[in-house]
Amino acid sequence: MSDDVAYNENWASIWEKFNSIRGRAAEADETAAFLERYCRGGSALELGIGDGRVAVPLSERGVRVEGIDNSDSMLNLHAKRTDVIKAWKADMANFTSEQRYNLVYCAYHTLMMLVTREAQISCLRSAAKALHDEGTLVIELPVPAIGDFVGGQKTTTTLVDHENTFVTADIHDPLSQNLVSTLLWFSGTSVRSLPGRARYVYHQELDTMAECVGLKLAERWGDWARGEFTEGSKRHISVYRRADL
Repeated sequence: MSDDVAYNENWASIWEKFNSIRGRAAEADETAAFLERYCRGGSALELGIGDGRVAVPLSERGVRVEGIDNSDSMLNLHAKRTDVIKAWKADMANFTSEQRYNLVYCAYHTLMMLVTREAQISCLRSAAKALHDEGTLVIELPVPAIGDFVGGQKTTTTLVDHENTFVTADIHDPLSQNLVSTLLWFSGTSVRSLPGRARYVYHQELDTMAECVGLKLAERWGDWARGEFTEGSKRHISVYRRADL
């Protein structure tokens, strides 16, 4: 990831616990099962590999996984977790790889951490160049929910349990499609303030950006269990292949 506001050392220190609370750790095996279909016995590159949440279970399925990330702290977490998966520091908006992969994937909302359309297109272009001719690009993104902003702002309580409360304050810039956010994490008597910036992308726009780099939509799903993508879906899993195939 490439935006210091969106992805900094504060996040790295709590990343594993945060993903566990939000249910993302439990979903990793399902994600790996979905991705394996496109690279069984082959190779995969993860953009924004983080601590290896998805890469590790995918590797355990016999896929040769590598990954990039621009955070030294996240790469350190990854190195502590496994020494089987090669990961190196790079900006996913503009990276090169001598190797070609059966699959390149970008999970969670990682593509949104690139906060301009130009950077997102550049990322897709780099990913396309890293694919084998018959390779596959898979991207997971949330469906933007911006209809409930008042005066360009909103505050949302996203989680409350016996120990933790998450409150998120967002400011919306519709011209840049940017959301500037602060997550307040209350746990016991402590509170963490975790800033972020993201550029949301509608699925139709993602298709257009993919077309700009020679890719076309092959499949779209509502979740990693291959549920149908509908007007009520909260996210999408989009699968792209070369347009000239």
